[in-house]
Amino acid sequence: MRDGYRHWQRIPTRWADNDVYGHVNNVVHYAFMDTVINTWLIDAGLDIHDGTVIGLCVESHCNYRGSVSFPDALDAGLRIGHLGRSSVRYEVGFYFEGRDDVVAEGHFVHVFVDRTTRKPVEIPAQLRTAMEGLVVA
Repeated sequence: MRDGYRHWQRIPTRWADNDVYGHVNNVVHYAFMDTVINTWLIDAGLDIHDGTVIGLCVESHCNYRGSVSFPDALDAGLRIGHLGRSSVRYEVGFYFEGRDDVVAEGHFVHVFVDRTTRKPVEIPAQLRTAMEGLVVA
């Protein structure tokens, strides 16, 4: 349900997203998840270019509920289902723009690591505070 998500971003589809069957290919949904999450992280203050901490994807999953085709646009809802010391599980719901029908639901797990050593580190305080605003029970 839409009201379970804390952050929203509009995602337009592109002509190139359609596959030979005339719908947005399943792999594109993963790119959409990556876009929503990383846009939010950048806005929350994560320095993806020069920061000492980065998030690495260690798990992702998507359940498909409906078909999307160009030029459809999607509303992507973002929430956090689990916030650990060094890891976070983002949950993303995709809905047809302005409607309540869910197109796909997925999750994406980041482990935050030192950029150089790739060893897990605590989520930086500023980022953790921002993430707490996305946590759902």
